[in-house]
Amino acid sequence: MAQEKSLQELFVETLKDIYYAEKQILRALPKMARNAQSEDLKNAFKTHQEQTEGQIERLEQVFEMVGKPARGKMCPAIVGIVEEGKEIMEDFAGSDALDAGLLSAAQAVEHYEISRYGTLKTWAGQLGLTDAVPLLEATLKEEKETDALLSRLAEQSVNQKAA
Repeated sequence: MAQEKSLQELFVETLKDIYYAEKQILRALPKMARNAQSEDLKNAFKTHQEQTEGQIERLEQVFEMVGKPARGKMCPAIVGIVEEGKEIMEDFAGSDALDAGLLSAAQAVEHYEISRYGTLKTWAGQLGLTDAVPLLEATLKEEKETDALLSRLAEQSVNQKAA
């Protein structure tokens, strides 16, 4: 019979998952910025790279609050999303559709992160980790803002250029 696991353990496992994801994203963003053709998209990637560094620091604070070392756990979802982004950069290099593809891959990342941070914030509240809630909320807010910025870039310029 399987040992029953707690919400606290699930919280820590999910924290490890998003920590790994953020580290992968931090490595991918400079390459995406270099490959983007639109200056606005390049700048969005560079800005989000800086935000991601802060998000990793906040996650490390949450790990400290739960008494666990800040360690990632391989996240197949983010590996797949990042790999898709690499394929887009290779397959669409030099084409007018490249930025639309990069933007699409970036939004897939943002949606994954929004899902994870929303869940972690809710669980932190339920677990009484009141100091963790505002840290997770701050990151969730940044991820939503980045997603909104990417949507605006897609609608105002990137998708039209690709068409």
